[in-house]
Amino acid sequence: MDKKERALAAVAALKALYPDALCSLDFESPFQLLVATRLSAQCTDARVNLVTPVLFGKYPDAAAMAQADVADVESIIHACGFFRQKAKDIVATAGILVSEYGGAVPDTIEVLTTLPGVGRKTANLIVGDVYGKPAVVADTHLIRISNRLGLVETKDPYKVELQLRELLPPEESNNYCHRNVLHGRAVCDARKPRCEICALSGFCRYCEHTKG
Repeated sequence: MDKKERALAAVAALKALYPDALCSLDFESPFQLLVATRLSAQCTDARVNLVTPVLFGKYPDAAAMAQADVADVESIIHACGFFRQKAKDIVATAGILVSEYGGAVPDTIEVLTTLPGVGRKTANLIVGDVYGKPAVVADTHLIRISNRLGLVETKDPYKVELQLRELLPPEESNNYCHRNVLHGRAVCDARKPRCEICALSGFCRYCEHTKG
């Protein structure tokens, strides 16, 4: 089985296992997803979801956030860690969206990554979840599982993204990434993967190696 065949097998197995591939961040608009994703850097989605109801209750859109006092945003998002830089980025991004894009969130990775604090992982999530474009969100779960499966041999997020774009069907790539997050949390744990119950074990290089 080559990499392409292994990737297709993984897509099918995870699709059967997790038919509802939903983003685990709570949001009601593209702007809110952009902010929530920025907050999720080095923080759990569960914690972000505890913070954002208060944040979005006060600053629901780019226009409101652009007028926010950074210190107030800091106090609201404090629990998410790195709150000073995140607050600065969020307010600055809101200002740019209002002044340059009429308050709308851009729909390309190239433009999104020019916004303060927005990297390719966040940009891919936005273009995939909001605009329905092919996307590869190279987060820690996708990187780990892709390496274990033998689809990639690098932990560099950008290289993982590019290599998986060559292997995954474009129409499946975004949901596949969400399913990797679910599988990484439930089965393919970073420290102790549960290979004995894993639906991918039949074609996983890591499982082959541990069994051998």
